[in-house]
Parts: sequence; structure tokens; C-alpha cells
Amino acid sequence: MTLYDELVARDLIAQVTDEEEIKELINDGKAVFYIGFDPTADSLHVGHFMALCLMKRMQMAGNKPIALIGGGTGMIGDPSGRSDMRQMMTPEIIQHNCDCFKKQMSRFIDFSEGKALMVNNADWLMDLNYIDVLREVGTHFSVNRMLTAECYKQRMEKGLSFLEFNYMIMQSYDFYVLYQKYGCNMQFGGDDQWSNMLGGTELIRRKLGKDAYAMTINLLLNSEGKKMGKTQSGAVWLDPEKTSPFEFYQYWRNVSDADVLKCIKMLTFLPLEEIQAMESWEGSQLNRAKEILAFELTNLVHGEEEAKKAEESAKSLFSSGNAADMPTAVVTENDLRGGGIDILGLLVCASLAASRAEARRNVEQGGVTVNGEKVTDVRKIYTPDEIMAQDFVLKRGKKKFCKVIFE
Repeated sequence: MTLYDELVARDLIAQVTDEEEIKELINDGKAVFYIGFDPTADSLHVGHFMALCLMKRMQMAGNKPIALIGGGTGMIGDPSGRSDMRQMMTPEIIQHNCDCFKKQMSRFIDFSEGKALMVNNADWLMDLNYIDVLREVGTHFSVNRMLTAECYKQRMEKGLSFLEFNYMIMQSYDFYVLYQKYGCNMQFGGDDQWSNMLGGTELIRRKLGKDAYAMTINLLLNSEGKKMGKTQSGAVWLDPEKTSPFEFYQYWRNVSDADVLKCIKMLTFLPLEEIQAMESWEGSQLNRAKEILAFELTNLVHGEEEAKKAEESAKSLFSSGNAADMPTAVVTENDLRGGGIDILGLLVCASLAASRAEARRNVEQGGVTVNGEKVTDVRKIYTPDEIMAQDFVLKRGKKKFCKVIFE
């Protein structure tokens, strides 16, 4: 099976330009391709996971990835998928975020000996002359055609700023520069980037009379839309300081039955034959599939040792109600009332409930346990000695839990 055939079999390709040429480049290891990452935070999150895994697959087959950090476009903000305008960031924050990205990407991509590049589009965008952009680039873009792009349609109702309107031109110019400077002949992106990518290929063809190609990758759990990478507590980050390896493991362990095999196919590097054998799995076997998914992806991001620890902690949690490595909540003297803290206060303190009223409903509905034992009394009090006597695991529902400590 060729690499291109494998990408298709793994449901990674949504649409392409010039399919035969793309097949030849990818299969022969001659693709020099880029994927862009806007530095909107100081950590990548699981929404970037698809792109990172794809870059790794492509590099393993001899192709050369370029990780383009959007230090310049980050000053504008991509309107794709947005209903409002992004917050503008200072150059210092953008640079810090770029530095964090490179460290995390190095777990997926081999940057040694010219095997891959990481470049920042601030290097060319920040010094552009406005008149030059209008003359050299703007003449190749039709405003009428740009307004038909899905990324702009979503913003038109609330108002699309001229700042954001320029994003497509800037992204297209990125491909133009990368083609000339680094021989980049292909760009990948998510479904919502298609219009921007077509702009880049068209700009190269019009200005240089040369060929460049575009290919979009399916977004993981596309039916979930912007839920990708989100939980009730926020985004799922690749930075272990923001999302612990255990929390990361649990995120993937808790994907829906309908999505688990899709995730294994798209994101893991397990052989397709092995994955196809799982397609007949059902019932409790799907739980095993989720464990495989969680371990494989935690191993990719955090390494085998952390993946094993997370797996062992998860098994411990669900077998005995205890775990050595899980989210932690701290109770202090200020949280105590009359020498203890009640179950409602514990749930709020641990961020497992937004309010005491919500915590009360959780208890009354039978969804709260302490160390594996259901709590039914909303007035139940726990003293510091009880909390410190053993691992004190508080759990709400099937998926939300933490270890409570007293300091």
C-alpha cells in the first residue's frame, strides 16, 4: 500500500487539487509541505493533534515537513470558524508561544540535519510594504470570490473587519514565499482552510507560472465541530503543566463508542490490519479499544513511562477508587467550617460542581462517590484527618474525579 493509499484508508484526506501529481510527490518522498500553526496560546492542544500526526507520517515516508508558526498572521487572527474577532496579542506573547510550540512539536517531528524546518512568517510579513502588497499580491485576488469563502461567510453577520479580511491574502503569501525560499510544493490544512489554501496555489501559478498543490485533512471528530479538544473544564493541552498526562489519557479513554475506532485509525500508528480487526468489536471490547487509543496517544505526546503511569492510575481508579496520578484539589484551613468541610463544599472546591446547588443535585441524584463509596447525605462532613488518612478520591459521574489533599 502506498502512503497516499494509506492516508485515504485512514480517512485523513478530505479533498485535494491535482490528485495524480500529489500522489506521485507523496509516494516518492518528494513532497516539501507545510502546515501552519497560529500561536494563540503557549501550548498546542489536541485540536492540533491531527496535523502533527500527519506530519510525522509524511516525514517517516521521506517527505519534508515545514512547520509554519504564524507569528505574523497571529497579529491579525484567522476568522475561520469564528463568530467574533480574536483578541490581538503583543509581539512578546506571540514569540513566547512560538518558542513553546517548537519544543512540543519536536516530539513528533525530527528537525535534525535539515529533515524538517520550522519557520515563522513574521520574518517576511512584518517587513512588507503595504503598497507593494497591493500591487504584487492584491491584484491576483477577487473580492467577490473571497466573500464566497466559508471562513468569511461565518463572520459577515456580526461584521468582518478589514483586518481579518486580509488573512486569506497573508496565508496565500506565506505559500508563495515558502515555495520560493524553501521549495515548498504542497500545503495541508483542515477543512475550514480550503479557501485560504486555494488562494496560495493560485497565487503561485499566476505569479510564477509554476505548480503547487493543496490537500485538506479531515478534522478529527469533525461531527463534533468545535468540541474537538474541549472538555467541561476547558481545552486539552499537550503541555503537561496545563493538562497532566493522566488527564490527557482520560480524555481519550472517554471518547464515545462511535468515535473510538475513527480516532485509532486517524491518529495512531497501529497497522491498518490490526485496526480493521477491531471493527467487529462491541460492548466491553470497545472499552479495550479506548484503552489502546489512550495509551498510544499519551505515549506519543508524553512518552512511554508517563503513558504506563496514566494507564495504571486509570485502572486503579476504576477498580478500587484510588489513583496515584490524577487531578488534585487542595483543601485549606480557610475552607473548613467547624473543623471540617461538607461534601457540597468539597465538590465546589474540587471544581466538580459550579455551585453548592449543583453539588446538592449531584449528591441527591446518586452521582457522587468518595473512595468508591456512594455519598447520599448532603450534610456529610469530612475532617482534615479523614482526608489525610488515605488517598482521598472524589468522583462525580463517570468521568469527573480528583484526589483531594489537605494543606
